[in-house]
Amino acid sequence: MIELRPFSSLGGANHGWLDAKHHFSFAEYHDPARMSWGSLRVWNDDTIAPGTGFPPHPHRDMEIITYVRKGAITHRDHLGNEGRTVAGDVQVMSAGTGIAHSEYNLESDPTQIFQIWVIPSSRGHGPSWGTRPFPKNERAGRFIALASGFPEDTEALKIHANARILGATLKAGERAEYRLGAGRYGYLVPATGTVEIEGTTVSARDGAAISGLETLHVTALTDAEIVLADID
Repeated sequence: MIELRPFSSLGGANHGWLDAKHHFSFAEYHDPARMSWGSLRVWNDDTIAPGTGFPPHPHRDMEIITYVRKGAITHRDHLGNEGRTVAGDVQVMSAGTGIAHSEYNLESDPTQIFQIWVIPSSRGHGPSWGTRPFPKNERAGRFIALASGFPEDTEALKIHANARILGATLKAGERAEYRLGAGRYGYLVPATGTVEIEGTTVSARDGAAISGLETLHVTALTDAEIVLADID
C-alpha cells in the first residue's frame, strides 16, 4: 500500500551545473521497477547552480509541473512566454503538440526544484505555460491543488490530465487528510521535514508510492512542506 523510496536509493547524476536525482527511470538512469506510477512518469529532484540551466529544447505530449523549493527558475519558450517562479510557487508547461523552452537559474545562489511529468489523458492540445504564487498560509494544515485537470479546482493551474499536484505545509504534530478515492495512485515527497503515513515514516526528499488507500492520513513529525501527486 505504501512503498518507501528513500532519497539515498534514487538514481541520478551530478553534472556539475546540475545535481539531479530521479525517482523514476530518466536519462541514463534505468530501473525497470521504477518506470512510472500510474500516469506519473517523472519526478526529478534537481539542484541547479547559479547562472546555469537547461538550454532551449523541445517537448511534446507531456504535462510538466515545476515546484520551486529554493531560489527561482526563469522560463522562456518559443511562444513568447517568459516568467520567473520563486520558492514555494509552481509553474506548469503543457507541451501538447510541441513546445521549445529553456529553464535557467539566474539567481546568485543554487535553485532547487521538483520537476514532475504527468502523461496527458488526451493528445492534440495546443502548448501553453503558466505560473502562479501559492502562499504557504493558504495550504497551512491542509492540502490544496496546485495544478489540476479537474474543473472543480478553479484556483489551480490547468493540466490536461486526470491528475492533481497538491501542496501542504504542516507544523510538527499536525495531521492532514486527503481522499484519493478508489483505484487512484498517490506519490508523496516532503520537500522539507518528516511525516508519517499509515505508520510509514517519510523523510525529506524520500518518495512514498501509495496504492490501495482511498484516504491518506499524513502526520507531521517535524515542520514539513509536502508535495503530493494524485494520479490515475
